[in-house]
Amino acid sequence: MAEDYLQEEKKRVRNPFVPIGALVTAGVLTAGLISFRQGNSQLGQKLMRARVVVQGATVALMVGTAFYYGENPWRSS
Repeated sequence: MAEDYLQEEKKRVRNPFVPIGALVTAGVLTAGLISFRQGNSQLGQKLMRARVVVQGATVALMVGTAFYYGENPWRSS
């Protein structure tokens, strides 16, 4: 039971860049929303585009990590 829990924990911490990417995504989103609220729509648009790029990179890291460690949900068992 405890060994299964430790194995699951190891799987979650294999790629520390995923939570970092999520935090960066949230930070850029927050900065973009603040820019829009302050009336700086040009900066807000740039930040929203940056958010899409960072979010895409985070998703790519998640998928890449899953494939690397053999956790492919599309593979037939």
